[in-house]
Amino acid sequence: MVDMLIGSTLSALATGADAVPILFLSRSLTHQWRDMLLAFTAGVMMAASMLGLIPQALSSGTFLSLVVGLCIGVLTLTLLEKMVPHIDLAHTESSIAIDKKSLLVLAAITLHNIPEGLSVGVSYAAGEGSEIGNLIALAIGFQNAPEGLLVALFLFNQRISKGKAFLMAMGTGLIELVASIAGYYLMSVVDSLVPYGLAFAAGAMLFIIYKELIPESHGDGNEQSATYAFIIGLLLMVFLIETF
Repeated sequence: MVDMLIGSTLSALATGADAVPILFLSRSLTHQWRDMLLAFTAGVMMAASMLGLIPQALSSGTFLSLVVGLCIGVLTLTLLEKMVPHIDLAHTESSIAIDKKSLLVLAAITLHNIPEGLSVGVSYAAGEGSEIGNLIALAIGFQNAPEGLLVALFLFNQRISKGKAFLMAMGTGLIELVASIAGYYLMSVVDSLVPYGLAFAAGAMLFIIYKELIPESHGDGNEQSATYAFIIGLLLMVFLIETF
């Protein structure tokens, strides 16, 4: 429980931690750096899901439970996509009212953070020590970091003060802590749900990787640098998995 709270808190706070540069920047990131950050986190999450969550789901359940849980994770993210319009933080049109657009972006990011928090909580509930939980918390933390900076930069570009942009970006990550605690207790009470929960987390992460991170990292002509960043992120997570 203590490991889960620490890991979940650090993972959630990564959103705000990487938004700190907004307090010192006078302009937004270039498209190339933004795309490289997105691709890097995609590589981290790919390794975590394929080498962490899915093998753990198979060892604690069956192939059928993996298929069911993974499909539920993908369908959940699909429904969230339909309920909350996708916002491309680098290409939003300035013709939309500032307040309305800012709230929509915050709502979209916050809702998309829910399955990420569930992933962390479920992983800690797997019962194999804290290794798998720490691994997924680290992967989600990597994913949260550039997301927090991008949200803060977007809000700053909408003429919101740097301090408020930083606090609002941090707030979007706090929902992950709540979702993580909920996922942990649900899996702890109903032990048979653990393999489904791990597979659900893998499905949610794979959906985010292929539907969100990779396409957005290849949208501005930076495919090569983004590809290199993806591979670096994947190798980094593989190194962490093998080392720790």
